[in-house]
Amino acid sequence: MPVFLRLLITGLVLLAATAFGLRAAEDERPVVNDSGVPVEKPAAGTLPTLWIAGDSTVRSNDPMRGWGQDLPRFFDPVKINVVNRAIGGRSTRTFYTEGKWQAIVDALKPGDWVVIQFGHNDVGQLDARSKFRGSLKSIGDETEDVAKPDGTIETVHSYGWYLKTFTRTARAKGANVVLCSPIPHKKFDDAGKFVRDWAQWRGWVEACARAEGAAYLDLAELVSRGYDRLPRAEIEAFFADKGTHTNAGGSLFNARALLAGLRALPGAPLDACLSAEGLAQASR
Repeated sequence: MPVFLRLLITGLVLLAATAFGLRAAEDERPVVNDSGVPVEKPAAGTLPTLWIAGDSTVRSNDPMRGWGQDLPRFFDPVKINVVNRAIGGRSTRTFYTEGKWQAIVDALKPGDWVVIQFGHNDVGQLDARSKFRGSLKSIGDETEDVAKPDGTIETVHSYGWYLKTFTRTARAKGANVVLCSPIPHKKFDDAGKFVRDWAQWRGWVEACARAEGAAYLDLAELVSRGYDRLPRAEIEAFFADKGTHTNAGGSLFNARALLAGLRALPGAPLDACLSAEGLAQASR
């Protein structure tokens, strides 16, 4: 893009921000300031590590709680580290641009595992309306330049590009990658029956896993199947907000669903690292 055109776009963005007081940030979901959030590290460096990357549906603060906060109870700390690097408000795009993904890659060693779940913040707009965290809605290589209020231009990639980049860079370090579809929202039809979502996004995650040789875990479907067996009131009791973030009961339910998915991987490669509680969980 020519320099003069970038300057023009930047000027228009700044003018709009001044005129409207940055009210363009229509997305009210917070982006967590992680400067004071402790960064989890492997407790024992010689052990394999299961790394978790995701958003606030994977790690959050009370009364909200993400499945990544309950998954460690199913693993034996003498056999494997479980490190949850998820952070609220992040999309594949911002987890990448903020260097959070690179920090995981730098720490990876052969034999490690990485479980990745994003999508809830990728759905938004590319600009200030979604706090500059939305990604392009595809799995292709197309890009779009976005002007930032500080005068910089960010080249935004697709949801799939970020997922495939995560997978490729982790596998280059000898790690095993599991790409997960996002946990479902709380939705019901007129008859009170739970309604599935993420249909297109689930296909995108699966296609990225297939393209890069990662395992695919349809967490949205695994959780939904569990919901199918429950009355509406019990499902609603799993949520701490209108329908996105779970509470302690919901996060544990989702962690159990994810564990069932991991145990169903060909050869059950993580079974040897499970705790007694993890081994006791019946496959779903």
